[in-house]
Amino acid sequence: MKADALSASLIETEADAYGVPGVVLLTMNRPDAFNALSEPLLDALQEALNGLAVSQARVVVIAGAGRAFCAGHDLKEMRAAPSLEYYQALFARCTKLMMTIQRLPQPVIARVHGIATAAGCQLVAMCDLAVASDTARFAVSGVNLGLFCATPSVPLSRNLSRKAALEMLLTGDFIDAAEAKRQGLVNRVVPTDSLDAEVARLATSICAKPVEAVTAGKGLFYRQLEMGIEAAYQLAGQTMACNMMDDSALEGVQAFIDRRPPDWKR
Repeated sequence: MKADALSASLIETEADAYGVPGVVLLTMNRPDAFNALSEPLLDALQEALNGLAVSQARVVVIAGAGRAFCAGHDLKEMRAAPSLEYYQALFARCTKLMMTIQRLPQPVIARVHGIATAAGCQLVAMCDLAVASDTARFAVSGVNLGLFCATPSVPLSRNLSRKAALEMLLTGDFIDAAEAKRQGLVNRVVPTDSLDAEVARLATSICAKPVEAVTAGKGLFYRQLEMGIEAAYQLAGQTMACNMMDDSALEGVQAFIDRRPPDWKR
């Protein structure tokens, strides 16, 4: 099978998903393997996201086919030819994908059902937002196999409190969707039959906002998190001043003053 055909089979792409213009749905398509992140699937996701970064898409949704969102790395593949060089290259490839999600101009929503374990839980944590089925479960369970989930610990510790994240990492225990929401790993939890409708509501709300504000806001949000407070305020002030000069912001403020809906040119 050619590389482009393989990518197409591993990632199903739907434009204007949920009937919402500008929303792109990427569905990981390894249902028999619980969408484990094999090397070809990592490459297919990377290729899809690279293309979306320069597209007119407004929101990206990542989902999983079958009974689960993602079961993490493909352990059979990882065990087939063990070497330090191979593992370093594999985790570098995974890190590149995760950072691509954060650097994407569009907000990325994880649509989570079934299990999200290890690198699958990492994927949820790296997405900007997450909507989960009430039957979804989350774990960073590598420690149960003698392997501390080091790379998943990076976004997990930036979503949850330190003690909550470390408890998950040290025990490998599952948490349910309600607990994941309480801990800050997901934004919304709904019954399974309402999952798509809730993702669509969230995406629609974002798409209704000016693209300039959303794009600048996402970029600023992550950059300032890693700064000291004074540097963060300096960056935020500069970002807000530049945003204020956008036609969409000038129109929005004027519309508020005039007590009328804004007329944004999208």
